[in-house]
Amino acid sequence: MRWALVRVCLAVTTMVVVAFAVPLGLVIKEMVRDRAFSNAEREAAVVVPALSITTDRDQLERVVAAAGSDDGMALHLPAGDGRPALDLGRQRAADADIAAVRALGRASTAEVPGGSALLQPVALGLGTAVVEVYVPESETGHGVGTAWAVLAAVGAALVVGSVAVADRLGVRMVRPARRLGEGARALGEGKLGARVPEDGPSELRRAAVAFNSMADQVVQLLANERELAADLSHRLRTPLTVLRLNAASLGDSPAADQTRAAVAQLEREVDTIIRTAREAKPQTAAAGPGAGCDAAEVVRERMAFWSALAEDEDRKVRVAGVDRPVRIPVARADLAAALDALLGNVFRHTPERTAFAVDVHDAEDAVIVLVSDAGPGIADPEAAMARGRGSGSAGSTGLGLDIVRRLAEATGGDVRIGSSVLGGTEVRIWIQTDGVGEGRAGAGGGRNPARAGHRGTGGLRRRRPGRSLPGARRSGP
Repeated sequence: MRWALVRVCLAVTTMVVVAFAVPLGLVIKEMVRDRAFSNAEREAAVVVPALSITTDRDQLERVVAAAGSDDGMALHLPAGDGRPALDLGRQRAADADIAAVRALGRASTAEVPGGSALLQPVALGLGTAVVEVYVPESETGHGVGTAWAVLAAVGAALVVGSVAVADRLGVRMVRPARRLGEGARALGEGKLGARVPEDGPSELRRAAVAFNSMADQVVQLLANERELAADLSHRLRTPLTVLRLNAASLGDSPAADQTRAAVAQLEREVDTIIRTAREAKPQTAAAGPGAGCDAAEVVRERMAFWSALAEDEDRKVRVAGVDRPVRIPVARADLAAALDALLGNVFRHTPERTAFAVDVHDAEDAVIVLVSDAGPGIADPEAAMARGRGSGSAGSTGLGLDIVRRLAEATGGDVRIGSSVLGGTEVRIWIQTDGVGEGRAGAGGGRNPARAGHRGTGGLRRRRPGRSLPGARRSGP
């Protein structure tokens, strides 16, 4: 593009220079010629008054000499009063040209060796005299060569200047296009941080803006995919908790040990999947406008599942605030996933016989869900809330609290960790219900179909083998 623009500009500028310089040079040449013949006419006019007074040879020779024409003027007088025709000076014009001027009675020019001759007729009483003024070729072309040289220099300067301007303009156009191509190539090679400067011509600037926006969308889509994979993998931890607790109740036998080893291996693999999937910082949202669920119903459903496990571990369970509907702008699957994450942490990080409780408080513009336990508590709540970090316990990915935090923040609320009245940890989920977070809610509902597999955890509760071994005890969480 750059060299094509330079060639086009070179051709156009050259044509323009030729179109103006050639006629201008011809005009200058004609002006110089006219100036030379005008000087010759003035020299001839000096002799005319003398011819009207006298025709004496001596006096006319002095007049011709006084005109300062040196060898460049000649005077041709007709014959009369018994004297022959008189020619003064050096004649260069042909006799036929002189005779033609006498006959026509008007000035004329004739080509002579080395230049031109101006023939000026002067009417006398005896006839018509002719004044011949020689105009050398050097005078008719004086300064024309210099003028042509100046015009050529100016034309060349214009061509060079236009080429330089076209080259700079081409660079200004090509450089953003090249950067755009390099950015697209880098993005295609998997360099998701590739962006291009938004400068240059308006068209390329808009293309750069569109490219950067597309790259941001690609990064966002990949982050959402990783987040979805992490969330779905994390939900496997709920049935894994059930399997681990049931496997612990199988007693001491080779088959039981193999089952417990397989469950532990499966749990480690799930943790590896979660950590691998969460390489980028994801963004989530709550349910879309008009979507939501009954928090009380969801809490009752999930507590029915976890209460069965709590019974096997002699855990006291308390549920409050679920006796009437409590609407929240959160998808049902999202709230269920958050509750499963928190309750799974209780079973995972607290010893058996540790009591826990779930309370739902319905305020005017918010709903507060409290999950508390009587365990040892969390030593560093800030580290527990940090994305991708756990509370410090072995095997923790830190995703449980992160899922809860994202759910609350999507509605404009937050999550706090503190000490519970039971003596352990209390996780408070503040969910806004006045529409503060609904503007960000479009993506949450879109993830619900992918989370449909979560409903299968209820089936695990119905198939728990641990209930068939009432005498078995577990060695630990």
